[in-house]
Amino acid sequence: MVQNIIVDEKDNIRIDRYLSDHCEGFSRSYLQKLLKSGEVFINGKAVKSNYKVSAGDEIHVEIPEAAVPPILPEKMDLDILYEDADLLMVNKPKGMVVHPAAGHLSGTLVNGLMEHCKDLSGINGILRPGIVHRIDRDTTGVLVVCKNDLTHNDIARQLKAHSITRVYYAIVHGNIKEDEGMVDAPIGRHPTDRKKMSINEKNGKPAITHYHVLNRSGRFTYLECRLETGRTHQIRVHMASIGHPLLGDSVYGSSKAPYSGLEGQTLHAGILGIRHPRTGEYLEIQAPLPEYFVDLLEKLFEDLPK
Repeated sequence: MVQNIIVDEKDNIRIDRYLSDHCEGFSRSYLQKLLKSGEVFINGKAVKSNYKVSAGDEIHVEIPEAAVPPILPEKMDLDILYEDADLLMVNKPKGMVVHPAAGHLSGTLVNGLMEHCKDLSGINGILRPGIVHRIDRDTTGVLVVCKNDLTHNDIARQLKAHSITRVYYAIVHGNIKEDEGMVDAPIGRHPTDRKKMSINEKNGKPAITHYHVLNRSGRFTYLECRLETGRTHQIRVHMASIGHPLLGDSVYGSSKAPYSGLEGQTLHAGILGIRHPRTGEYLEIQAPLPEYFVDLLEKLFEDLPK
């Protein structure tokens, strides 16, 4: 596999750090091995890890093809909210990984999709058939799956244009006083913890989250969040950045679970709206709140909005 990247950063940073920010799925140590073995070229010349990139540098990375274990179909009780010949909308449960990766070759949504329908788009490779966007393992809710490349390319264009309707529901720590607001802060890889994202003014990508308060309990606030952009961990990072991390989010909030049995952030992708790639008609699908989320609302809030 070959990746070609043109550097657009203004300030010089080491090539190994730069690549770890821009080559998703590859660790910094693995990229350093590629640099050491002479498989990374800048402006046509092989470079080492200590090379500092400059704006306009043309990076050419040759990544050896790895042996990929077979991804097998698995019979699952998928919650299909909508389906036609081109796409389907599925309600992903909490704790399910979207697609296979190291350590998760079975039990993923993709394994179930491969059993459910034989034709899925192949643009994202054999590990991610049909997958054009993702939600986190512990985030629940609606996800669009593409059955062919025409659909995949069109949905990808809509995602890039930020024209897709994406509404999430979240419970956050603390009392947000204003009834609605917006977080406009770029998100990029965390400077020291490469598994996390963070507000990154220098190298982050634009990210905007609109939020509206649905209810307050004093200790917690129940929110509706609308994404204008769709960066990795966007709502989790944005809400933590304003002092209101998501309930249950041990990565961006407290490592101590506030309620017994609660695993991961309380975040639900409730509404997804797209232009159908074949008909051009607007299609909006809603996923009901999961049972654990409803139970939490009943414990924490009174007079819930109807």
